[in-house]
Amino acid sequence: MKFKLLLLIAVLFSGYSLMAQGDEAKENWFNLDPSSDGVQGVSTERMYKELLAGKKGQTVIVAVIDSGVDAEHEDLKSIMWVNAGEIAGNGKDDDNNGYVDDIHGWNFIGGADGRNVNQDTYEATRLYVKYKKYFEGKDAAKLPKKEKAMYDEYQIIKTEIEEKQAELEGNVTLYQGLLDGVQALKTALGKDEVTKEDLENFETEDPALIQALGVLKNVLANGGNLSEVEEQLQGAVDYFQGQFEYGNNPDFDPRSIVGDNYNDSSERYYGNNDVKGPDASHGTHVAGIIAAARGNDLGVKGVADNVRIMSVRAVPDGDERDKDVANAIMYAVDNGASVINMSFGKGYSWDKGVVDKAVKYALKHDVLLVHAAGNAGQDNDTQSNFPNDEFAKKGLFGPKEAANWIEVGALSWKGGENAAANFSNYGKKKVDVFAPGVDILSTTPDQGYESFSGTSMASPVTAGVAAVLRSYFPELSAEQVKEVIMASTEATDVKVKKPCSKTLVPFEDLCVTGGVVNAYKAVELASKTKGKKKSGGSAGAGGSGKPGDKVRA
Repeated sequence: MKFKLLLLIAVLFSGYSLMAQGDEAKENWFNLDPSSDGVQGVSTERMYKELLAGKKGQTVIVAVIDSGVDAEHEDLKSIMWVNAGEIAGNGKDDDNNGYVDDIHGWNFIGGADGRNVNQDTYEATRLYVKYKKYFEGKDAAKLPKKEKAMYDEYQIIKTEIEEKQAELEGNVTLYQGLLDGVQALKTALGKDEVTKEDLENFETEDPALIQALGVLKNVLANGGNLSEVEEQLQGAVDYFQGQFEYGNNPDFDPRSIVGDNYNDSSERYYGNNDVKGPDASHGTHVAGIIAAARGNDLGVKGVADNVRIMSVRAVPDGDERDKDVANAIMYAVDNGASVINMSFGKGYSWDKGVVDKAVKYALKHDVLLVHAAGNAGQDNDTQSNFPNDEFAKKGLFGPKEAANWIEVGALSWKGGENAAANFSNYGKKKVDVFAPGVDILSTTPDQGYESFSGTSMASPVTAGVAAVLRSYFPELSAEQVKEVIMASTEATDVKVKKPCSKTLVPFEDLCVTGGVVNAYKAVELASKTKGKKKSGGSAGAGGSGKPGDKVRA
C-alpha cells in the first residue's frame, strides 16, 4: 500500500506518469536468468534445468514469521508444514511442545479465546507511553546520569509522535476531502466513468469540485481513470486513518487480546493456533515466493522445491513486538525449521536482548535467519533498523554479530542505474545482498495472486535460495549457506541510483557483497564446498532429531 500511495501522491500533485517506464515486469521475473532472459532474476529455472535435473534433495522446513499464511491456498496447501505429532482439532497438546493443535504453526498475537490482534501500535508509540509514565513529574535536571540517555531518547520520540499525529490528521483530512470531491463530481456528471471531454465541458464554482476537476484531469492525462482514483483515494484515507487511530495512537493498546504477561519477556506459552489471522496477505505472498508449488500448473512458482512452510504469526498491522519475535524464532527452531524468513522491521526496539537471545538459540541449532532490510530508503549503517544481527551485549569472547543472519535489500527489474529499488534500505556494512523485490507476483489469500514490492519480497527470494542449498547440500551449516550465497552473488558493475536519491554510486556502496543473489551460482559453489556437519545430523536441518521428524506432506 505504501508504494501505491506514493505513486498516487506523485500523480495528483506533480504530473508524474502512471507508466513512467513504458513497460512492465516480466511475470516470474525473479526466477529468470540475466544472460538468457535479459532480466536480473536469481536464475532459478536455469538452476533446476542445468544443475539439479535428476537430483533429489531432502525436505526442509522454512518458517515464515509474518502476518499469517493462508494454508488452504491452491498453490500452498500441498507444501504447508504439518505437525505429525498433533491430532488436529482435539484440543490437546499431543506432542507436549506447549502448544495445542499447532498443526501448521503457531500464532503469538492471538488469544486463547480465539481472538486475534490485527492492528497494533508502532514501537515508538509504545516507548513514548512507557517513557511518559516513567518521567512524568520528574525534574530532568536532577535525573541520574544513567537515566539521562533514556530521557533524551524520550524527547526525540515525543517530538516524533506528536508531529506525526498532526501530519496524519492532516493527510486524513486532505485525502477524504479529495475523495468526497471526486465522488461529488461523479454525481454531478451522472456518470460512473468520465472522459477528458466531460471534464473540459463541466463548469462549477464549487471549490471542492474545482479541486476534483484538477485532480481528475491530471490523472486522465496520465492514463488513469475515475475508478482507479476512487480506489486509491479510499486506500489513502484508510492507510492514514489506520496510522492515526492505531499505529501512532498512544491511547490504543490491543495487547489484552493476547492475555500474556507482557512485562515477562521470558514467557513462551501463549497465543493460539490460528496461523492465518485476520489479514494474511503479506505472509501468504512471502510464502509463495519461497515455495509455491512448482509442479501443479497453477499460479506461480516459488524458488524452492523441497520445502514445507511453517506459519508463525507474530506481525500485526503495526510494529511487531520483540517478545513475540523471540518466541516465534524459538518455536520455529524447536519444531525443525532450518531457514526462517523475517520480512518485518522497525526503527526502535523495546527489548533487543530477548531477540538477541533467540537469534543465538537459532545459531546454536544451526538455523539460518533471513531478514528484510526495510523500505525507508535509508542507510542502515547510520540509522537504526531492528531486528538486526548485532548483539546488544558483547561478551569479551562471545560473538559480536550473528553468523547465521542474512540482511537483504530490494532489487528492481528495471536494471541499469535503476537496478536498486528506490525505496530499499541499504548499507555497505549492514546489508549483505540484494535480491528481486519490485513487482513480485505471488500468492494472496483466498486463491489470489498479486504483485507486491518491498524488501519483504527480496528476503523470501533469498530464503528460497537458502532452502535449495539446505535441501540439496544438507552437509552445509547455516553459516556456510550464508557464505555461499554471499560469495556467489551476481556482480553489478554499473553505477546505480542510491535509493531515495538521484546520486549514482557503485553497487558495492549499497551492500557488503556489491551483488545480487543468484541461485545458479550458489548451487555451483555449494557443490564445491566441503560441509562442516554430517548430512541429517541436525534437527534444525530437518534431520533425525524429533522436530525434524514432524515433516510430512
